[in-house]
Amino acid sequence: MNYLSVENISKSFGERTLFENISFGINKDQKIAFVAKNGSGKTSILKIINGDDTPDTGQVVLRKEIKMEFLSQEPNLNPELTIEESIFASDSEILHVIEAYEKALENPEDEVAYQKAFERMELHNAWDFETQYKMILTKLKMEDLKLKVKNLSGGQKKRLALAIILINKPDLLILDEPTNHLDLEMIEWLENYFAKENITLFMVTHDRFFLERVCNEIIELDNGKLYQYKGNYSYYLQKKEERIAAENASIDKAQNLFVKELSWMRRQPKARTTKSKSRQDDFYVIQEKAQSRRKEHVVELEINMERMGSKIVELHNISKNFGDKAILDNFSFNFKRGERIGIIGKNGTGKSTFLNMITETIPVDSGKVVIGDTIKIGYYTQSGINPKPEQKVIDIIKEYGEYIPLSKGRTISAAQLLERFLFDRKKQYDFVERLSGGELKRLYLCTVLIQNPNFLILDEPTNDLDIVTLNVLESFLLDYPGCLLVVSHDRYFMDKIVDHLFVFRGEGVIEDFPGNYSDFRSYEDSSEPTKAELNTVGGDNKKEWKKNNVKAGLTFNEQKEFSKIEKDIKDLEREKATIEKQFADGTIADADIAKKATDLEKILKQLDETTERWFELSAKLE
Repeated sequence: MNYLSVENISKSFGERTLFENISFGINKDQKIAFVAKNGSGKTSILKIINGDDTPDTGQVVLRKEIKMEFLSQEPNLNPELTIEESIFASDSEILHVIEAYEKALENPEDEVAYQKAFERMELHNAWDFETQYKMILTKLKMEDLKLKVKNLSGGQKKRLALAIILINKPDLLILDEPTNHLDLEMIEWLENYFAKENITLFMVTHDRFFLERVCNEIIELDNGKLYQYKGNYSYYLQKKEERIAAENASIDKAQNLFVKELSWMRRQPKARTTKSKSRQDDFYVIQEKAQSRRKEHVVELEINMERMGSKIVELHNISKNFGDKAILDNFSFNFKRGERIGIIGKNGTGKSTFLNMITETIPVDSGKVVIGDTIKIGYYTQSGINPKPEQKVIDIIKEYGEYIPLSKGRTISAAQLLERFLFDRKKQYDFVERLSGGELKRLYLCTVLIQNPNFLILDEPTNDLDIVTLNVLESFLLDYPGCLLVVSHDRYFMDKIVDHLFVFRGEGVIEDFPGNYSDFRSYEDSSEPTKAELNTVGGDNKKEWKKNNVKAGLTFNEQKEFSKIEKDIKDLEREKATIEKQFADGTIADADIAKKATDLEKILKQLDETTERWFELSAKLE
């Protein structure tokens, strides 16, 4: 059954065309993800579907009697209502029945009102609905129902809007980045809820685990054309690669034919027959096809990282409290070169506060944060860019200089740098406030990286970035030689780039877990720790968590070592090549030759030992 049809819609802003003649349908029980690059008009399409915007051409047709709800990135809630009043403000009859029953419970002395409310609950069979409604509020941490909307944080407002939509049980649910502002526990609950519920979804999300486990169809807007894939994220990746290969093969074939037909066109006499006229028409079709090579514009990330000394960042018994709430309690840790740490935990456990203490944005209550003399911190915060009124994109970058230094002594102009971050010359002179959410994040990422940090701190870097940019960012971070500290609810992202985790449990308890997020979830599922068993950083109890779940002949520590060893080999190869090049170029001072030779000898020995260890572990895998 068709719920909604989008028919030939187009949208432009001034001279900029977002999309043209877009058509697709949403049918009962489909769970569709809509995928496109930032700035392609994803949010505009969602707003058009919801009736918050109108297309320049075309129309959206919603089937009669279909109840549709829309979760936007910025929920529209009445600030003067409480959480409870916001929930019961909908036109759902069953919610009004539950509301009357809740009020009757508050006034048990009015037996007549209570009996009437009880009978209505029975009549509408509202008991199961009430149980589920309370479960949704609990899972989304909406416990204090008397709080006013105006006193809620941005994340709490998003969760309230999501709760209201789920409680109302629509036939069709339209979602714009539903996992933003949710902690990992909430995301996993929502993922399971959508996967098992008979609900029709159409969503924009960058959460690739969500795409994999919830969606049964993906619609992609790519270079102005729509492509539909009947499967999850893995299927989409496979079929997209096949489609692009087929398109390129078709274009190559057309180009060969074009060369042949172009030669024929040049030889034709002025007096053309009907047959040759038909061939001329075919020529122009072939020409268009031959010149339709995909324009693959990908963000280019590069950094001229500052040299890093032996002292990185040291945390000595730091503590932090907000009133009676403990965030950190005598926490100590010394960062090492190349450390790659992910931070996870429920909202409100102090993850961002921890980052702000390391960057000395807020003071510690006790203890000491020591930053090495050579350390240059790059801090990507959730707040992002705060542009001045009518400030243009290029002005943001020019604040750091007309020319930006790159590696190997090269420089690049502000305009050229922006082009690498997919801001063309025209876009560079747009006002910053006109950028989409994803474009703002991309611009902000640019401002952080051009400062050439060697200690990179990222607080929710994946929010609002498109999947293409996320893949480029992940590749960049995998090769990033400095220290990395990242807070993220993107499980796919965390799995790919971190070596171990700080798990914020609340009440000042932080655990150091040796593995990525999927490892942590496997550990949690296999052994639910009690509070008495929790160890702070340095505890060894986590290191045996996979003892009875050995995979492919490797213990957990060996698996962790194997995943890290390839990076170590790559780093050693890089150091070896650098020293060998210095010898070849004759750039080493006479006084340093002996030391450099010794360094090279150590690197070669370490490289041999590391490679030998890699072969040992590889043999176990086999």
